[in-house]
Amino acid sequence: MAPKVLISDKLSAAAVDIFKSRGVEVDYQPDIGKDKDRLLSIIDQYDGLAIRSATKVTDKLIAAASRLKVVGRAGIGVDNVDIPAASAKGVIVMNTPFGNSITTAEHAIAMLFAVARQIPKADASTQAGKWEKSKFMGTELTSKTLGLIGCGNIGSIVAERAIGLKMRVVAFDPFLSEERAVELGVEKVDLDTLFARADAITLHTPLTDKTRNIIDEKAIAKMRDGVIIINCARGGLVDEAALRAGLDSGKVGGAGVDVFVEEPATENALFGAPNLVCTPHLGASTSEAQENVALQVAEQMSDYLVKGAVSNALNMPSITAEEAPRLVPFVKLAELLGSFAGQLTETGLAGVRLEYEGDVAEMNVKALTAAALTGVLQPLLQTVNMVSAPVLARERGIKVEEVRRAQAGAYENYIRLTVTTDRQERSVAGTVFSDGKPRIIQVKGINMEAELGPHMLYVTNEDKPGFIGDLGSVLGDAGVNIATFNLGRTAAGADAICLVEVDGQVPAEVLERIAALPHVKQAKPLRF
Repeated sequence: MAPKVLISDKLSAAAVDIFKSRGVEVDYQPDIGKDKDRLLSIIDQYDGLAIRSATKVTDKLIAAASRLKVVGRAGIGVDNVDIPAASAKGVIVMNTPFGNSITTAEHAIAMLFAVARQIPKADASTQAGKWEKSKFMGTELTSKTLGLIGCGNIGSIVAERAIGLKMRVVAFDPFLSEERAVELGVEKVDLDTLFARADAITLHTPLTDKTRNIIDEKAIAKMRDGVIIINCARGGLVDEAALRAGLDSGKVGGAGVDVFVEEPATENALFGAPNLVCTPHLGASTSEAQENVALQVAEQMSDYLVKGAVSNALNMPSITAEEAPRLVPFVKLAELLGSFAGQLTETGLAGVRLEYEGDVAEMNVKALTAAALTGVLQPLLQTVNMVSAPVLARERGIKVEEVRRAQAGAYENYIRLTVTTDRQERSVAGTVFSDGKPRIIQVKGINMEAELGPHMLYVTNEDKPGFIGDLGSVLGDAGVNIATFNLGRTAAGADAICLVEVDGQVPAEVLERIAALPHVKQAKPLRF
Protein backbone atom coordinates (compact mmCIF):
# COMPACT_ATOMS: atom_id res chain seq x y z
CA MET A 1 0.00 0.00 0.00
CA ALA A 2 1.33 3.44 -0.92
CA PRO A 3 2.19 5.75 1.96
CA LYS A 4 -0.31 8.55 2.58
CA VAL A 5 0.47 12.14 3.54
CA LEU A 6 -1.81 14.87 4.85
CA ILE A 7 -0.98 18.50 4.02
CA SER A 8 -2.76 20.40 6.79
CA ASP A 9 -1.56 23.95 6.07
CA LYS A 10 -1.32 26.06 2.92
CA LEU A 11 1.54 24.74 0.82
CA SER A 12 2.55 25.28 -2.79
CA ALA A 13 0.83 23.05 -5.32
CA ALA A 14 4.30 21.93 -6.38
CA ALA A 15 4.51 19.93 -3.15
CA VAL A 16 1.43 17.92 -4.11
CA ASP A 17 2.95 17.14 -7.51
CA ILE A 18 6.21 15.95 -5.94
CA PHE A 19 4.43 13.61 -3.54
CA LYS A 20 2.40 12.09 -6.38
CA SER A 21 5.42 11.73 -8.67
CA ARG A 22 7.25 9.82 -5.91
CA GLY A 23 4.41 7.35 -5.42
CA VAL A 24 2.98 8.93 -2.27
CA GLU A 25 -0.78 9.40 -1.91
CA VAL A 26 -1.50 12.96 -0.79
CA ASP A 27 -4.52 14.58 0.83
CA TYR A 28 -4.45 18.38 0.54
CA GLN A 29 -6.59 20.00 3.27
CA PRO A 30 -4.90 23.37 3.88
CA ASP A 31 -7.38 24.65 6.49
CA ILE A 32 -7.71 21.59 8.68
CA GLY A 33 -4.67 22.56 10.75
CA LYS A 34 -6.78 25.27 12.37
CA ASP A 35 -9.51 22.74 13.29
CA LYS A 36 -7.90 20.77 16.12
CA ASP A 37 -10.81 18.42 16.69
CA ARG A 38 -11.24 17.54 13.03
CA LEU A 39 -7.51 16.97 12.60
CA LEU A 40 -7.44 14.77 15.68
CA SER A 41 -10.26 12.64 14.29
CA ILE A 42 -8.52 11.82 10.98
CA ILE A 43 -4.80 11.84 11.77
CA ASP A 44 -4.69 8.05 12.26
CA GLN A 45 -5.19 7.63 8.50
CA TYR A 46 -1.79 9.08 7.54
CA ASP A 47 1.85 8.05 7.45
CA GLY A 48 3.09 11.63 7.04
CA LEU A 49 1.97 15.12 8.04
CA ALA A 50 3.22 18.17 6.10
CA ILE A 51 2.74 21.46 7.95
CA ARG A 52 3.70 25.11 8.20
CA SER A 53 3.07 27.12 11.37
CA ALA A 54 -0.73 26.93 11.77
CA THR A 55 -0.94 23.22 12.63
CA LYS A 56 -0.05 22.42 16.24
CA VAL A 57 1.44 18.95 16.52
CA THR A 58 0.77 18.32 20.20
CA ASP A 59 1.39 15.24 22.31
CA LYS A 60 -2.36 14.55 22.09
CA LEU A 61 -2.28 14.62 18.29
CA ILE A 62 0.79 12.40 18.16
CA ALA A 63 -0.82 9.91 20.54
CA ALA A 64 -3.79 9.62 18.18
CA ALA A 65 -1.58 9.25 15.08
CA SER A 66 -1.24 5.47 15.06
CA ARG A 67 0.28 5.31 11.55
CA LEU A 68 2.32 8.50 11.61
CA LYS A 69 5.99 8.08 10.73
CA VAL A 70 7.14 11.58 9.82
CA VAL A 71 6.19 15.23 10.35
CA GLY A 72 7.62 17.64 7.78
CA ARG A 73 7.76 21.36 8.61
CA ALA A 74 8.00 23.59 5.53
CA GLY A 75 10.22 26.20 7.15
CA ILE A 76 12.70 26.47 10.00
CA GLY A 77 10.84 26.87 13.28
CA VAL A 78 9.33 23.84 14.95
CA ASP A 79 7.89 25.60 18.01
CA ASN A 80 4.51 24.13 17.00
CA VAL A 81 5.75 20.52 17.17
CA ASP A 82 6.15 18.54 20.39
CA ILE A 83 9.46 16.96 19.43
CA PRO A 84 9.94 14.94 22.66
CA ALA A 85 6.49 13.38 22.20
CA ALA A 86 7.26 12.63 18.55
CA SER A 87 10.60 11.09 19.46
CA ALA A 88 9.03 8.95 22.17
CA LYS A 89 6.66 7.49 19.57
CA GLY A 90 9.31 7.11 16.89
CA VAL A 91 7.96 9.88 14.67
CA ILE A 92 10.67 11.71 12.73
CA VAL A 93 10.42 15.50 12.67
CA MET A 94 12.00 17.22 9.67
CA ASN A 95 12.33 20.88 8.74
CA THR A 96 13.76 22.86 5.81
CA PRO A 97 16.38 25.05 7.49
CA PHE A 98 17.70 26.95 4.47
CA GLY A 99 14.74 27.48 2.15
CA ASN A 100 13.63 30.93 3.30
CA SER A 101 16.88 32.54 4.48
CA ILE A 102 17.14 35.19 1.76
CA THR A 103 13.48 36.15 2.12
CA THR A 104 13.77 36.61 5.88
CA ALA A 105 16.98 38.62 5.55
CA GLU A 106 15.38 40.90 2.96
CA HIS A 107 12.40 41.46 5.25
CA ALA A 108 14.71 42.59 8.05
CA ILE A 109 16.36 45.09 5.71
CA ALA A 110 12.94 46.25 4.50
CA MET A 111 11.83 46.78 8.10
CA LEU A 112 15.00 48.75 8.79
CA PHE A 113 14.24 51.12 5.90
CA ALA A 114 10.57 51.35 6.86
CA VAL A 115 11.45 52.42 10.41
CA ALA A 116 14.33 54.71 9.47
CA ARG A 117 12.20 56.63 6.95
CA GLN A 118 8.81 56.24 8.72
CA ILE A 119 7.38 54.89 5.47
CA PRO A 120 4.14 53.28 6.76
CA LYS A 121 2.96 56.42 8.60
CA ALA A 122 4.06 58.69 5.77
CA ASP A 123 2.12 56.52 3.33
CA ALA A 124 -1.04 56.58 5.47
CA SER A 125 -0.78 60.35 5.94
CA THR A 126 -0.24 61.03 2.23
CA GLN A 127 -3.12 58.79 1.14
CA ALA A 128 -5.31 60.62 3.65
CA GLY A 129 -4.56 63.81 1.71
CA LYS A 130 -2.57 65.51 4.49
CA TRP A 131 0.82 66.08 2.75
CA GLU A 132 2.76 66.36 6.05
CA LYS A 133 6.21 66.52 4.49
CA SER A 134 7.96 68.17 7.43
CA LYS A 135 6.50 65.69 9.93
CA PHE A 136 8.35 62.63 8.66
CA MET A 137 12.03 63.43 9.02
CA GLY A 138 13.97 60.21 8.44
CA THR A 139 17.39 58.79 9.31
CA GLU A 140 20.05 57.97 6.71
CA LEU A 141 21.54 54.47 6.99
CA THR A 142 24.80 55.08 5.10
CA SER A 143 27.80 55.09 7.47
CA LYS A 144 25.62 54.02 10.40
CA THR A 145 26.54 50.97 12.51
CA LEU A 146 24.29 47.91 12.33
CA GLY A 147 24.50 45.42 15.20
CA LEU A 148 23.72 41.78 14.39
CA ILE A 149 22.69 39.50 17.24
CA GLY A 150 23.28 36.19 15.50
CA CYS A 151 25.42 35.88 12.38
CA GLY A 152 24.51 32.48 11.00
CA ASN A 153 22.76 31.74 7.72
CA ILE A 154 20.24 34.61 7.82
CA GLY A 155 22.41 37.03 9.81
CA SER A 156 25.28 36.71 7.35
CA ILE A 157 22.96 37.56 4.44
CA VAL A 158 21.76 40.64 6.34
CA ALA A 159 25.41 41.59 6.90
CA GLU A 160 26.15 41.37 3.17
CA ARG A 161 23.12 43.54 2.33
CA ALA A 162 24.01 46.10 5.00
CA ILE A 163 27.61 46.34 3.84
CA GLY A 164 26.25 46.95 0.35
CA LEU A 165 24.37 49.91 1.83
CA LYS A 166 27.72 51.22 3.13
CA MET A 167 26.84 50.47 6.73
CA ARG A 168 29.39 49.33 9.30
CA VAL A 169 28.42 45.96 10.77
CA VAL A 170 29.27 44.58 14.23
CA ALA A 171 28.11 41.12 15.26
CA PHE A 172 27.59 39.17 18.45
CA ASP A 173 27.53 35.40 17.94
CA PRO A 174 29.37 32.94 20.22
CA PHE A 175 29.83 30.58 17.26
CA LEU A 176 31.24 33.19 14.87
CA SER A 177 35.01 32.81 14.47
CA GLU A 178 37.34 35.72 13.83
CA GLU A 179 38.21 34.28 10.42
CA ARG A 180 34.56 34.04 9.35
CA ALA A 181 33.93 37.57 10.64
CA VAL A 182 36.78 38.88 8.50
CA GLU A 183 35.45 36.96 5.50
CA LEU A 184 32.02 38.56 5.94
CA GLY A 185 33.47 42.01 6.56
CA VAL A 186 31.95 42.33 10.03
CA GLU A 187 33.55 43.07 13.39
CA LYS A 188 32.96 40.46 16.07
CA VAL A 189 32.15 42.09 19.43
CA ASP A 190 30.64 41.17 22.78
CA LEU A 191 27.01 42.00 23.49
CA ASP A 192 27.63 45.09 25.63
CA THR A 193 29.92 46.55 22.97
CA LEU A 194 27.27 45.94 20.34
CA PHE A 195 24.65 47.72 22.46
CA ALA A 196 26.98 50.68 23.01
CA ARG A 197 27.99 51.12 19.36
CA ALA A 198 25.02 50.15 17.19
CA ASP A 199 22.73 52.74 15.64
CA ALA A 200 20.41 49.90 14.66
CA ILE A 201 20.16 46.35 16.03
CA THR A 202 18.63 43.35 14.23
CA LEU A 203 18.16 39.90 15.74
CA HIS A 204 18.81 36.65 13.89
CA THR A 205 19.12 33.99 16.57
CA PRO A 206 16.86 31.14 17.75
CA LEU A 207 14.81 31.46 20.91
CA THR A 208 16.56 29.50 23.67
CA ASP A 209 16.93 29.82 27.41
CA LYS A 210 20.09 31.86 26.78
CA THR A 211 18.53 34.22 24.22
CA ARG A 212 15.08 34.74 25.76
CA ASN A 213 14.65 38.49 26.46
CA ILE A 214 18.21 39.11 25.26
CA ILE A 215 16.94 42.65 24.73
CA ASP A 216 15.31 43.75 27.98
CA GLU A 217 15.17 46.92 30.07
CA LYS A 218 18.83 46.64 31.15
CA ALA A 219 19.99 46.01 27.59
CA ILE A 220 18.05 48.98 26.22
CA ALA A 221 19.61 51.22 28.89
CA LYS A 222 23.05 50.34 27.47
CA MET A 223 22.09 51.30 23.92
CA ARG A 224 22.60 54.56 22.07
CA ASP A 225 19.81 57.10 22.28
CA GLY A 226 17.49 56.77 19.29
CA VAL A 227 18.54 53.21 18.48
CA ILE A 228 16.43 51.25 15.98
CA ILE A 229 15.54 47.65 16.93
CA ILE A 230 14.44 45.06 14.33
CA ASN A 231 13.15 41.59 15.21
CA CYS A 232 12.24 39.27 12.35
CA ALA A 233 13.55 36.16 14.14
CA ARG A 234 11.50 34.90 17.09
CA GLY A 235 9.01 36.35 19.52
CA GLY A 236 10.47 36.32 23.02
CA LEU A 237 13.93 37.56 22.04
CA VAL A 238 12.79 41.07 22.94
CA ASP A 239 10.96 41.98 26.16
CA GLU A 240 7.88 43.61 24.63
CA ALA A 241 7.05 45.70 27.70
CA ALA A 242 10.63 47.01 27.87
CA LEU A 243 10.60 47.83 24.16
CA ARG A 244 7.30 49.71 24.54
CA ALA A 245 8.77 51.73 27.41
CA GLY A 246 11.84 52.49 25.31
CA LEU A 247 9.72 53.68 22.39
CA ASP A 248 7.49 55.80 24.61
CA SER A 249 10.48 57.48 26.28
CA GLY A 250 12.32 58.07 23.01
CA LYS A 251 15.33 56.03 24.13
CA VAL A 252 14.45 53.67 21.27
CA GLY A 253 14.01 55.75 18.14
CA GLY A 254 11.99 53.13 16.30
CA ALA A 255 11.32 49.43 16.01
CA GLY A 256 10.32 46.94 13.34
CA VAL A 257 8.61 43.84 14.75
CA ASP A 258 7.57 40.84 12.65
CA VAL A 259 7.31 38.28 15.47
CA PHE A 260 5.54 38.34 18.82
CA VAL A 261 5.47 36.35 22.03
CA GLU A 262 1.81 35.47 21.44
CA GLU A 263 0.68 34.87 17.87
CA PRO A 264 -1.68 35.68 16.24
CA ALA A 265 -1.00 39.06 17.88
CA THR A 266 -4.49 40.59 17.84
CA GLU A 267 -3.59 42.56 20.97
CA ASN A 268 -0.12 43.51 22.13
CA ALA A 269 1.58 45.95 24.49
CA LEU A 270 3.55 47.35 21.56
CA PHE A 271 0.58 48.37 19.45
CA GLY A 272 0.20 52.14 19.23
CA ALA A 273 3.79 52.93 20.24
CA PRO A 274 5.55 55.77 18.39
CA ASN A 275 7.54 54.91 15.25
CA LEU A 276 6.65 51.24 15.41
CA VAL A 277 6.28 49.16 12.26
CA CYS A 278 4.61 45.77 12.68
CA THR A 279 3.99 42.92 10.25
CA PRO A 280 2.17 39.60 10.91
CA HIS A 281 5.15 37.20 10.82
CA LEU A 282 5.89 37.81 7.14
CA GLY A 283 9.61 37.03 7.26
CA ALA A 284 9.27 33.95 5.06
CA SER A 285 6.26 35.15 3.08
CA THR A 286 7.40 35.44 -0.50
CA SER A 287 6.32 33.23 -3.36
CA GLU A 288 9.95 32.14 -3.90
CA ALA A 289 10.46 31.10 -0.28
CA GLN A 290 7.12 29.31 -0.09
CA GLU A 291 7.99 27.40 -3.25
CA ASN A 292 11.46 26.47 -1.95
CA VAL A 293 10.35 25.12 1.42
CA ALA A 294 7.36 23.30 -0.12
CA LEU A 295 9.57 21.52 -2.63
CA GLN A 296 12.14 20.63 0.01
CA VAL A 297 9.72 19.24 2.55
CA ALA A 298 7.89 17.16 -0.08
CA GLU A 299 11.17 15.71 -1.37
CA GLN A 300 12.45 14.92 2.12
CA MET A 301 9.24 13.27 3.28
CA SER A 302 8.90 11.26 0.06
CA ASP A 303 12.48 10.03 0.30
CA TYR A 304 11.88 8.80 3.81
CA LEU A 305 8.49 7.19 3.24
CA VAL A 306 9.55 5.47 0.01
CA LYS A 307 13.28 4.82 0.46
CA GLY A 308 13.89 5.18 4.20
CA ALA A 309 16.35 8.03 3.65
CA VAL A 310 16.48 10.64 6.43
CA SER A 311 17.53 14.25 5.92
CA ASN A 312 17.14 17.45 7.96
CA ALA A 313 15.69 15.45 10.83
CA LEU A 314 15.65 17.12 14.23
CA ASN A 315 15.35 13.94 16.24
CA MET A 316 17.12 11.25 14.21
CA PRO A 317 20.59 11.01 12.66
CA SER A 318 21.04 10.63 8.91
CA ILE A 319 22.28 7.06 8.65
CA THR A 320 21.59 4.42 6.00
CA ALA A 321 19.81 1.21 6.94
CA GLU A 322 22.98 -0.83 6.30
CA GLU A 323 25.11 1.26 8.65
CA ALA A 324 22.59 1.66 11.44
CA PRO A 325 23.11 -1.44 13.64
CA ARG A 326 26.84 -0.86 14.09
CA LEU A 327 26.96 2.92 13.88
CA VAL A 328 24.05 4.02 16.07
CA PRO A 329 25.76 3.49 19.47
CA PHE A 330 28.74 5.56 18.30
CA VAL A 331 26.46 8.27 16.93
CA LYS A 332 24.94 8.47 20.38
CA LEU A 333 28.40 8.62 21.96
CA ALA A 334 29.57 11.36 19.58
CA GLU A 335 26.47 13.47 20.23
CA LEU A 336 26.85 13.02 24.00
CA LEU A 337 30.51 14.07 23.85
CA GLY A 338 29.52 17.12 21.81
CA SER A 339 26.69 18.02 24.15
CA PHE A 340 28.98 17.64 27.17
CA ALA A 341 31.53 20.03 25.67
CA GLY A 342 28.92 22.39 24.22
CA GLN A 343 27.15 22.89 27.54
CA LEU A 344 30.45 23.85 29.15
CA THR A 345 31.47 26.25 26.34
CA GLU A 346 30.64 29.86 27.14
CA THR A 347 33.04 31.81 24.89
CA GLY A 348 33.51 32.03 21.13
CA LEU A 349 33.93 28.63 19.49
CA ALA A 350 36.91 28.48 17.10
CA GLY A 351 37.39 24.79 16.38
CA VAL A 352 36.34 21.21 17.04
CA ARG A 353 38.75 18.29 16.69
CA LEU A 354 37.56 14.68 16.69
CA GLU A 355 39.99 11.80 17.15
CA TYR A 356 38.75 8.34 16.19
CA GLU A 357 40.83 5.40 17.38
CA GLY A 358 40.41 1.65 16.83
CA ASP A 359 37.54 0.06 14.89
CA VAL A 360 35.47 3.24 15.01
CA ALA A 361 38.07 4.93 12.79
CA GLU A 362 36.96 2.65 9.93
CA MET A 363 33.30 3.62 10.26
CA ASN A 364 31.31 6.44 8.64
CA VAL A 365 33.00 9.16 10.67
CA LYS A 366 31.21 11.88 8.70
CA ALA A 367 28.00 10.84 10.42
CA LEU A 368 29.81 10.70 13.77
CA THR A 369 31.34 14.15 13.27
CA ALA A 370 27.94 15.54 12.29
CA ALA A 371 26.46 14.02 15.45
CA ALA A 372 29.25 15.52 17.57
CA LEU A 373 28.74 18.97 16.01
CA THR A 374 25.02 18.65 16.64
CA GLY A 375 25.76 18.10 20.32
CA VAL A 376 28.23 21.00 20.48
CA LEU A 377 25.89 23.50 18.78
CA GLN A 378 22.61 22.31 20.31
CA PRO A 379 22.81 24.27 23.60
CA LEU A 380 22.66 27.59 21.73
CA LEU A 381 20.95 26.83 18.41
CA GLN A 382 18.38 24.27 19.64
CA THR A 383 17.02 23.18 16.24
CA VAL A 384 20.35 22.07 14.80
CA ASN A 385 20.47 18.54 13.38
CA MET A 386 23.02 16.19 11.81
CA VAL A 387 22.44 17.61 8.36
CA SER A 388 22.53 21.29 9.28
CA ALA A 389 25.27 21.11 11.95
CA PRO A 390 28.25 20.89 9.54
CA VAL A 391 26.77 23.71 7.44
CA LEU A 392 26.21 25.90 10.49
CA ALA A 393 29.73 25.22 11.74
CA ARG A 394 31.18 26.12 8.34
CA GLU A 395 29.11 29.32 8.12
CA ARG A 396 30.45 30.40 11.49
CA GLY A 397 34.04 29.69 10.52
CA ILE A 398 34.39 26.89 13.07
CA LYS A 399 37.34 24.72 12.01
CA VAL A 400 36.42 21.02 12.14
CA GLU A 401 39.22 18.46 12.13
CA GLU A 402 39.00 14.67 11.97
CA VAL A 403 41.85 12.36 12.96
CA ARG A 404 41.76 8.58 12.45
CA ARG A 405 44.27 6.12 13.84
CA ALA A 406 44.62 2.46 14.78
CA GLN A 407 44.06 1.23 18.32
CA ALA A 408 46.86 2.41 20.61
CA GLY A 409 45.42 2.09 24.12
CA ALA A 410 43.32 -0.22 26.22
CA TYR A 411 40.03 0.56 24.49
CA GLU A 412 39.03 -1.13 21.22
CA ASN A 413 37.08 1.96 20.22
CA TYR A 414 37.76 5.48 21.39
CA ILE A 415 36.51 8.95 20.45
CA ARG A 416 38.05 12.14 21.82
CA LEU A 417 36.39 15.51 21.16
CA THR A 418 38.37 18.71 21.73
CA VAL A 419 36.73 22.13 21.62
CA THR A 420 38.89 25.20 21.03
CA THR A 421 37.50 28.54 22.17
CA ASP A 422 38.85 32.08 22.34
CA ARG A 423 40.33 31.25 25.75
CA GLN A 424 41.10 27.56 26.06
CA GLU A 425 40.91 23.97 24.83
CA ARG A 426 38.58 21.51 26.50
CA SER A 427 38.55 17.78 25.71
CA VAL A 428 36.27 14.88 26.58
CA ALA A 429 36.63 11.26 25.50
CA GLY A 430 34.41 8.22 25.51
CA THR A 431 33.86 4.70 24.27
CA VAL A 432 31.10 2.16 23.72
CA PHE A 433 31.32 -1.00 25.78
CA SER A 434 30.00 -4.42 24.77
CA ASP A 435 26.59 -3.59 26.25
CA GLY A 436 26.21 -0.90 23.57
CA LYS A 437 26.08 1.93 26.11
CA PRO A 438 28.29 5.03 25.69
CA ARG A 439 30.66 5.90 28.55
CA ILE A 440 32.70 8.97 29.36
CA ILE A 441 36.27 7.82 30.08
CA GLN A 442 38.21 11.08 30.23
CA VAL A 443 37.48 14.77 30.87
CA LYS A 444 40.18 17.46 30.48
CA GLY A 445 42.85 14.76 30.57
CA ILE A 446 41.50 13.27 33.83
CA ASN A 447 40.62 9.56 33.61
CA MET A 448 37.24 8.47 34.93
CA GLU A 449 34.35 6.25 33.88
CA ALA A 450 30.80 7.56 33.83
CA GLU A 451 27.52 6.73 32.14
CA LEU A 452 25.60 9.94 31.45
CA GLY A 453 22.04 10.18 32.72
CA PRO A 454 19.37 12.78 31.92
CA HIS A 455 20.46 15.09 34.77
CA MET A 456 24.15 15.42 35.62
CA LEU A 457 26.10 17.74 37.90
CA TYR A 458 29.61 18.64 36.74
CA VAL A 459 31.96 19.88 39.48
CA THR A 460 35.65 20.78 39.22
CA ASN A 461 37.52 21.07 42.49
CA GLU A 462 40.75 20.59 44.36
CA ASP A 463 41.16 17.04 45.64
CA LYS A 464 40.83 17.64 49.38
CA PRO A 465 39.46 15.50 52.24
CA GLY A 466 35.84 16.14 53.12
CA PHE A 467 34.75 17.43 49.71
CA ILE A 468 32.60 14.41 48.82
CA GLY A 469 30.87 14.55 52.18
CA ASP A 470 30.22 18.29 51.87
CA LEU A 471 28.79 17.89 48.37
CA GLY A 472 26.59 14.98 49.42
CA SER A 473 25.32 16.95 52.41
CA VAL A 474 24.34 19.95 50.28
CA LEU A 475 22.45 17.75 47.83
CA GLY A 476 20.87 15.70 50.59
CA ASP A 477 19.74 18.75 52.55
CA ALA A 478 18.08 20.05 49.38
CA GLY A 479 16.30 16.76 48.76
CA VAL A 480 18.30 16.04 45.59
CA ASN A 481 18.83 12.29 45.25
CA ILE A 482 22.16 10.98 43.91
CA ALA A 483 21.93 8.16 41.36
CA THR A 484 25.64 7.72 40.57
CA PHE A 485 28.85 9.38 41.74
CA ASN A 486 31.90 9.40 39.47
CA LEU A 487 35.32 10.81 40.41
CA GLY A 488 38.65 11.47 38.74
CA ARG A 489 41.81 13.42 39.56
CA THR A 490 45.21 14.25 38.12
CA ALA A 491 47.00 13.39 41.36
CA ALA A 492 46.37 13.33 45.12
CA GLY A 493 45.56 16.84 46.31
CA ALA A 494 45.54 18.23 42.74
CA ASP A 495 42.79 19.03 40.22
CA ALA A 496 39.76 16.77 40.36
CA ILE A 497 36.43 16.30 38.58
CA CYS A 498 33.19 14.99 39.95
CA LEU A 499 30.31 13.84 37.71
CA VAL A 500 27.13 13.21 39.68
CA GLU A 501 23.94 11.82 38.20
CA VAL A 502 20.92 13.14 40.09
CA ASP A 503 17.23 12.29 39.86
CA GLY A 504 16.07 15.73 38.76
CA GLN A 505 17.08 19.28 38.00
CA VAL A 506 19.32 20.89 40.62
CA PRO A 507 17.78 24.21 41.77
CA ALA A 508 19.82 27.37 41.19
CA GLU A 509 20.14 28.10 44.89
CA VAL A 510 21.59 24.61 45.47
CA LEU A 511 24.13 25.19 42.70
CA GLU A 512 25.15 28.43 44.42
CA ARG A 513 25.70 26.57 47.69
CA ILE A 514 27.83 23.95 45.92
CA ALA A 515 29.88 26.63 44.17
CA ALA A 516 30.53 28.24 47.55
CA LEU A 517 31.97 25.03 49.05
CA PRO A 518 35.68 25.08 49.90
CA HIS A 519 37.93 23.96 47.04
CA VAL A 520 35.15 24.07 44.38
CA LYS A 521 36.13 25.84 41.15
CA GLN A 522 33.01 25.26 39.05
CA ALA A 523 29.57 23.67 39.46
CA LYS A 524 27.33 23.34 36.44
CA PRO A 525 24.21 21.28 35.65
CA LEU A 526 24.21 19.25 32.41
CA ARG A 527 21.20 17.80 30.57
CA PHE A 528 21.30 14.81 28.24
